[in-house]
Amino acid sequence: MPELPEVETTRRGLEPLITDREILSVHIYRNKLRWDIPSHLSSTLKNRIIKKITRRAKYLLIKFDLGELVMHLGMSGSISVVPSSEPLKKHEHFELKLDNSSSIRFNDPRRFGSILWQKPNEMLSLLKKLGPEPLSYDFDENSLFYSSIGKSKNIKSFIMDSSVVVGVGNIYASESLFLAGISPKRQAGKTSKKRYIILTESIKKVLSDAINNGGTTLNDFSNVDGNPGYFSQVLNVYGRNNKPCVMCNGNIKKIIQNQRATYYCPKCQH
Repeated sequence: MPELPEVETTRRGLEPLITDREILSVHIYRNKLRWDIPSHLSSTLKNRIIKKITRRAKYLLIKFDLGELVMHLGMSGSISVVPSSEPLKKHEHFELKLDNSSSIRFNDPRRFGSILWQKPNEMLSLLKKLGPEPLSYDFDENSLFYSSIGKSKNIKSFIMDSSVVVGVGNIYASESLFLAGISPKRQAGKTSKKRYIILTESIKKVLSDAINNGGTTLNDFSNVDGNPGYFSQVLNVYGRNNKPCVMCNGNIKKIIQNQRATYYCPKCQH
């Protein structure tokens, strides 16, 4: 699944290609995604100008003067900008044809992604429940500690909760806890504020580094030119079961938490 750095990489790639472009036509080839694509988009967006593209958690928001197109890549989705004359590929369900003979296309083989619409001064319920952005000033030294009070869940599940902080997916949760020297088994509500301050900075660093590297490697993730995106991985623990720790040379261990794989170093993380 594309995580926050992959989505931010997509946003940055799309921004110079689509900003200030006019939508000539909208094509819904298959409306059945996680939720139905609103049928009114074909008329609502025609001849409208794209003002900008932003990101909230893993959602991309394409802004117009009369509202926002809210897009989520789901498990295997991608957004590309290609010449409008290029033949439609399999699993391309949605297309915005632009005024420069290019098109924005949404491809989603598993169809867990979504394309929704929100009007000005309104917010979809799925966006209202989201916690602070991890790279914003809202995510400060107090955020995690005060959110953790009374929480009995393990700390890895806690930081993956999007109502606590957005965008810390499975890969980056393991990497952040390693950098902070915190065991993923530790109970969230029994972790000190001092440790949470360190973890906050670790989350910011891990995500910032991943964005600067273009995101982690995903076989089905695509760049905005439609080509597969194979990003260099800089991962210390994730996917490295029984391999030597980069810090202490001990063995990295894999456990299952909440049906997700967790990787950590028992010697470095406690």
